[in-house]
Amino acid sequence: MTKKVTVESFELDHTAVKAPYVRLISEEFGPVGDSITNFDVRLVQPNEDAIPTAGLHTIEHLLAKLIRERIDGMIDCSPFGCRTGFHLIMWGKHTSTEIAQVIKSSLEEIASATSWEDVPGTTIESCGNYKDHSLFSAKEWSKLILSQGISDNPFERHIV
Repeated sequence: MTKKVTVESFELDHTAVKAPYVRLISEEFGPVGDSITNFDVRLVQPNEDAIPTAGLHTIEHLLAKLIRERIDGMIDCSPFGCRTGFHLIMWGKHTSTEIAQVIKSSLEEIASATSWEDVPGTTIESCGNYKDHSLFSAKEWSKLILSQGISDNPFERHIV
């Protein structure tokens, strides 16, 4: 018997959102009551732009470190296949505003202060595609995203 499932992100009207934004997708509870929150961290407007893989890959590696430096409880931050942003999974209850502030601060560091030596996981031993990175692209996309402002509301711009 096949179980019918609904994947929330495929139900979202991608023409109605206004990126960049952070959107709470869900808060879920495990069998012993542990809570996780799942966020849509959308950095560019769906179906209008996409971050090239090398830049997105470098942003991914940097966010893995920078988010953890700024807030406790990060489980995972994984890029969307469409290259417009990331899923961010966190232990516990968090708000879109809180996460948007963390993303903004992280992108500010990438844009202004990050050097190649700061990018984790860029060797053949530590990355599955270590040749596909671009700090230049990561910095330029971070600047562009920051210039547009990050909203804590996906449908109406409310810049943090």
